[in-house]
Amino acid sequence: MTDEAISPLRRRMIEDMTIRKLAPKTQEGYIRTIKAFAAFLGRSPDTASLEEVRRFQLHLAESGAQPPILNHTVSALRFFFRVTLKRHDIIEHTTFIREPQKLPVVLSPEEVARLLNAASGLKYKAALSVAYGAGLRAAEVVSLKVCDIDSKRMIVRVEQGKGHKDRNVMLSPSLLDLLRAWWRVARPRGWLFPGRNPVQPMTTRQLNRACHAAAEAAGIEKNVSPHTLRHSFATHLLEQNTDIRVIQVLLETTTNCPRTPDRGADLLSVPSPMRRDRTDSQAIRLSRR
Repeated sequence: MTDEAISPLRRRMIEDMTIRKLAPKTQEGYIRTIKAFAAFLGRSPDTASLEEVRRFQLHLAESGAQPPILNHTVSALRFFFRVTLKRHDIIEHTTFIREPQKLPVVLSPEEVARLLNAASGLKYKAALSVAYGAGLRAAEVVSLKVCDIDSKRMIVRVEQGKGHKDRNVMLSPSLLDLLRAWWRVARPRGWLFPGRNPVQPMTTRQLNRACHAAAEAAGIEKNVSPHTLRHSFATHLLEQNTDIRVIQVLLETTTNCPRTPDRGADLLSVPSPMRRDRTDSQAIRLSRR
């Protein structure tokens, strides 16, 4: 198999993914999977038979690939054969694997406070506080711009989160104070949390490293990531008797709860777990050092 033989096919697949606006990381993953499939075949992947697709999946399973990798492979193969090649006979025989359901790691309010206060520097403390105080994903935190913080309406605007959806989430007074302290120190103009190159935002890898370092400094032995703060946000709201349907809207995720027409009516009045209500012993209180 030569680069000249595969190049037009790869280009067509990239065009198909671009038309459907697949995320860059998804496109890279799909291309990587099809390249691995071509290497397994030893020839161009558009000549594969149903049995060869089956043997490739069996090869991955026997090699120890975990369910997320196997399911990603199925997604890539389905896109390649259904969209790019229009060979529906093959995709009918690919099957996703049910992943084992595991309970997420959740921190107590006291552990969250310790972690945030142990963050190395105001920048990472503010970024991790946004992950917890607004329940954002790591990619959503690093994509925030200064103009996304609306102090008049006390909301944070999340543009094009997972699933290419915009949403508003609550902004607590204590989180706003912390973000203002960060702004006075750094004066960011575009990205709220710029990276080493101010033209680019902080990367999710940087945020993950900062989170792990803060957890270690705080003496937290649990396996902690920025997504742990998101899970903790939802859990602490639930413990405050917040309607789970409202939490679903805030997280822009799905639950097994039935949908209700007014579930987001009072969305922005929901109290954040991060606030300075001294009458609530479970509130997260942060210093601005």
